[in-house]
Amino acid sequence: MLLFVDPQSGVPIFRQLMDQVKLHIASGMLKPGDELPSIRNLSVPLGVNPMTISKAYNLLVHDEVLERRPGRPLVVAPMDSHEIADRRDAQLRGGLNPAVNLVRQLDISHEEAIRTFKSMLEETGSTQPAEED
Repeated sequence: MLLFVDPQSGVPIFRQLMDQVKLHIASGMLKPGDELPSIRNLSVPLGVNPMTISKAYNLLVHDEVLERRPGRPLVVAPMDSHEIADRRDAQLRGGLNPAVNLVRQLDISHEEAIRTFKSMLEETGSTQPAEED
């Protein structure tokens, strides 16, 4: 699992870690039952206070993203295919929110925005063919 932090981003480090774990789950990089690194094993290479990682992990447990097992590492919580799809959709929507706001601010038509989005997907070598409306 690849995690990184950017102390200059303006986003709290615990939030950056939470978002990355959720993204890894939504992308399938982390699957239900996969173990997460211990707080100590993650804090040293990232140069992050262990309490920050503990906060991120505790919030992910509270959100039922991770599952705590006494005396053992945290694991990705069990999820059915609908929950995984919902998490993927939430990640995509979160990433697209700034673009949607920009489209509105620039007063760009939906059709033009969709055309641009499809074009960008094709330019970046998307693995999925664009679907027609």
